[in-house]
Amino acid sequence: MNQARLFEVPGGHIAGVDEAGRGPLAGPVVAAAVIFDPGNPVSGVADSKKLSAKRREILAENIAGQALSWAIGWSDPAEIDRINILQATFLAMRRAILGLHLQPARILVDGNRLPNLRIGGHQFDGEAIVGGDAIVPEISAASILAKHFRDHRMEQLDALYPDYGFRRHKGYGTEVHREMLARFGPCPQHRRSFRPVSDA
Repeated sequence: MNQARLFEVPGGHIAGVDEAGRGPLAGPVVAAAVIFDPGNPVSGVADSKKLSAKRREILAENIAGQALSWAIGWSDPAEIDRINILQATFLAMRRAILGLHLQPARILVDGNRLPNLRIGGHQFDGEAIVGGDAIVPEISAASILAKHFRDHRMEQLDALYPDYGFRRHKGYGTEVHREMLARFGPCPQHRRSFRPVSDA
């Protein structure tokens, strides 16, 4: 049996939820929620980390065009610093779920912890699935959208803050990024609760 079918809900829609950008030193954490049409599947979806940027771009367009509903939520660096990265990630997930124009019967989240699923006055049924981005197509799709949208946002921020090379490393703590951080200090898009930003 296809593992993904184990999570189906008779008579209802599944929403898959995943995030991108928990670890970087700069930029938002982004979450996506996706509901697929079982009769119109998107082929080729997989964990976004295993796909090239070009393949993610193509799949993101296909997902956005074929999904019954999808939405993006995010939490910016100021929120991350104020409430911590875990709670900011949960907040981004809740915002993505709230953005869906269809109400899912069940929410499947990649990982081992769920956000508070009482959203907009409704208590959703949900499950956290370790490795869900590899076995549940809706979660795989959410991982692709979240990564695609976050990468695009970091390219926009690169134009605003060209000294840091955000387009190249997407805010992750690469050697080049750390060197630029030491040279120029943090910009408004850096997470000041993260080291080495807090030491700069």
